[in-house]
Amino acid sequence: MSTRGINFLAQWIGNNVPETAKADVISIDELTHMLIADAKAVGIKRVEIDEEVDSLYRTILDAIVHYDAGVPE
Repeated sequence: MSTRGINFLAQWIGNNVPETAKADVISIDELTHMLIADAKAVGIKRVEIDEEVDSLYRTILDAIVHYDAGVPE
């Protein structure tokens, strides 16, 4: 398991998935590509994130559908 991977994912979603993000395939695909590029830029391999979640697509979709700015981490 990669604590580094899941921590990066959680922080990235909080910083990069806007409240107004659309829950459509294209938007989620674009966010997924941005996530992977940003992870790579800081030295985190995709496998470190993939081993922590069943699906990046579903994880980002859940973040969009269940967005609640009032819930503290």
